[in-house]
Amino acid sequence: MFVPNTKLALRTAKQRIPLLLQSSAPPRRWQSTVEGKVEPPPAGGHLPSIATSKMLRTTRDDALRTPGLAWTDDDDSTGAVRNIVGGRETRKMNMYQAVRDALSIALAKDDTAVVFGEDVAFGGVFRCTMGLAEEFGRERVFNTPLTEQGIAGFGIGIASMGHTAIAEIQFADYIFPAFDQIVNEAAKYRYRAGGQFNIGGLTIRTPTMAVGHGGLYHSQSPEGYFMGASGLKIVIPRSPIQCKGLLLAAIRDPNPVIFMEPKILYRSAVEQVPIDDYTLPLGRAETLIPGADLTLLSWGTPLYTCTTALSLLSSPPPALAPLVPAALRGARVELIDLRTVLPWDVEGVVASVERTGRLVVVHEASVTAGVGAEVAAEVQKRCFLKLKAPVKRVAGWDVPAGLQYEKFNMPDAIRILDGLIETLSY
Repeated sequence: MFVPNTKLALRTAKQRIPLLLQSSAPPRRWQSTVEGKVEPPPAGGHLPSIATSKMLRTTRDDALRTPGLAWTDDDDSTGAVRNIVGGRETRKMNMYQAVRDALSIALAKDDTAVVFGEDVAFGGVFRCTMGLAEEFGRERVFNTPLTEQGIAGFGIGIASMGHTAIAEIQFADYIFPAFDQIVNEAAKYRYRAGGQFNIGGLTIRTPTMAVGHGGLYHSQSPEGYFMGASGLKIVIPRSPIQCKGLLLAAIRDPNPVIFMEPKILYRSAVEQVPIDDYTLPLGRAETLIPGADLTLLSWGTPLYTCTTALSLLSSPPPALAPLVPAALRGARVELIDLRTVLPWDVEGVVASVERTGRLVVVHEASVTAGVGAEVAAEVQKRCFLKLKAPVKRVAGWDVPAGLQYEKFNMPDAIRILDGLIETLSY
């Protein structure tokens, strides 16, 4: 083994130090901010992120004035919609805490409600049901065997007996063994019974979408597989406020609902969430950014990527500036959150596209036969004479979620930016 000559090294160092000190050049600090030439970037970068997104309502006043929010304790005997916010409080929550809050309210107000699934009795893998078994008892919050088909079948059965059944499929990727029960039984139950019976009390919660490293069985977005299942509703929230309100609405809706929660938002999306009982409307999209030149439609996690793409369009960094035409940087893009994927808000989306003349749809699922395909077909039919460009879809590639480089399969800000430029330039 090589052993350095310590004495020789010390003598060499002593000879070099005076030479360095005698150098006429002033000492330099790496990318010094003292000279005012280089400003270090903020920790999260200059572009919008989930944590810094303006879509999140981080103050009490903003949270209490969420569009469409309906308080369930309001006296609506006159049929009037009231929005009294005085005296109401909010609490800082991330999305899994908002899920837990909604489930707690549902269990407290509905004695027939039960929560069940794999590992839910001790909190679940994402902690969404933490403490509920201790609070409401293990007769109402309980674990099931590892059988998704059995979970869905049990939910259908107990809902048909008049209970409010809130099932959890641990990951959306695992929902396929339950596909027959959901599509052939749950979706058709009321129709098959001629309206005499229903299982409207069934809600199936499941974490969905990618996290960047989930691989084949933890990063899929299977909402498109259920688009043809008439009788179901599919809801995907984007934030804690939306999650709580939409989940409570789904639980109380008279139809079976699949409620898909973007798993990467469980901890990254944080808002001030009203602590009272409220709902948000199902089947209605929400306009997040008004615009007149192009409609940008998405749901769940990709909404945050869309805001990053809009920032790149209006203020491209030097590396991208030559690729973004100056004439397009002032384009007014309307950003819409679809929220309810089935049935989707056809009228709302069409009204926007009729004004803007252009549509770009973004989703994580594969582009072929995805939700974007149905949206594109319907918009092309209804807005054909008013379209200024073909409907553009920016989505996952038609490949399985990668074991490596998973983010290459997801629609990132650059791909969305490219789709915006292509559509605006058509």
